[in-house]
Amino acid sequence: MDIWQDFKQRGFFKQCTDEAGLAGAGGGKPLTGYIGFDPTADSFHAGHLIPLMSLVRFQRAGHRPIALMGVGTAMIGDPTGKNEMRQMLSEEQLAHNLEGMKRQLERLLDFAGGATMENGAIMVNNADWLRGLNYLDFLREIGPHFSVNRMLTFETFKMRLDGPGLSFIEFNYPLLQSYDFLELYRRHGCLLQMGGDDQWANIISGVDLVRRLERTTVYGWTFPLHTTASGAKMGKTEKGAVWLDPNKTSPYEYYQYWVNADDADVGRCLRLFTLLDEEEIAALETLQGADIRAAKQKLAYETTALVHGAEEAARAEKGARALFSGGSGEGDLSEAPTTTLDANRLAGGLAVWEILPEVGLAKSRGEARRLIKQGGVSVNAERITGENFSLAPEHVRDGAILLRVGKKKYHRLLVG
Repeated sequence: MDIWQDFKQRGFFKQCTDEAGLAGAGGGKPLTGYIGFDPTADSFHAGHLIPLMSLVRFQRAGHRPIALMGVGTAMIGDPTGKNEMRQMLSEEQLAHNLEGMKRQLERLLDFAGGATMENGAIMVNNADWLRGLNYLDFLREIGPHFSVNRMLTFETFKMRLDGPGLSFIEFNYPLLQSYDFLELYRRHGCLLQMGGDDQWANIISGVDLVRRLERTTVYGWTFPLHTTASGAKMGKTEKGAVWLDPNKTSPYEYYQYWVNADDADVGRCLRLFTLLDEEEIAALETLQGADIRAAKQKLAYETTALVHGAEEAARAEKGARALFSGGSGEGDLSEAPTTTLDANRLAGGLAVWEILPEVGLAKSRGEARRLIKQGGVSVNAERITGENFSLAPEHVRDGAILLRVGKKKYHRLLVG
């Protein structure tokens, strides 16, 4: 199976500029393709996983992936999907963000071979060529190939023009992204740009620019946007984004996000976010009822191992097993989300409605009271009754107290 069939089977396909041409591009030799990431934060999040995993699969199929880090374009700000202009980041902040994202890319892709391997991954920074551009020369070389009338038909621009308006600096973004493709073609023979389907207009602009200036054909390929079966944006929780940085989203929390996936999303997530083969995924998809938890555990383990390593995935799995056994001794509760609690706070009784917001199990004390009244809170696996139920020294078991809200939200209070 070639990479394009694989992408379609796994769900990495929305549209392509020329499928037949792309299938024959390169004359049987490895292709070079890129995806751009603007370092607007110091970590990737789950919303980046489809493009990240596409680069992983692209490389494993024998092709060369380029991860383009858009420090230059981030100084402008991509207006795509935004109702207002992005916050301008300082050069120091962008450099800091770049380092965080590089570390995560190096876990997912093999950069060891670099340019000496046919499929060695390459990381580039578009500030290396965008900073040195002479504005007048850029306008004369690139500007004539962009129609303002056509750009105004782009959905991103239409949305902004119908609303709060569009700044001139943002209007330049498609030109810079297109120039990136031109530069990567000239430097590395790059024939393909990939990205989310919201980038389609920017991608076809780059394809057209390379065709006009280099008299050659390059290609664009987009992925579907990252949504759940219900249509909600994937990668969001009550706490916000699910980050790949373990200091922002711990490996245990990352594992929990995937193990709690909706039943209807499990097969799709296994195809997109793991390297399991189709036969194994198809077998996992046949599981029904309570047995589907085994498929979710496999999804959670594999995704966590890819991002954080097998050791962290195993620890997260042990922590989850301990919690779902109700602290019965199966697994290791030390891997569960934990907060240290001063023993003095228990001496006079500590109201559960007071501690739940502190550890993130409720948004407010008012919500905590409602959860208790509704019977949705447990202490040490026993449902509590009474709005003013208080924690006391006798609730400490093996140096800790285990809190639970609903069926899936746990927190361990380590009493010291």
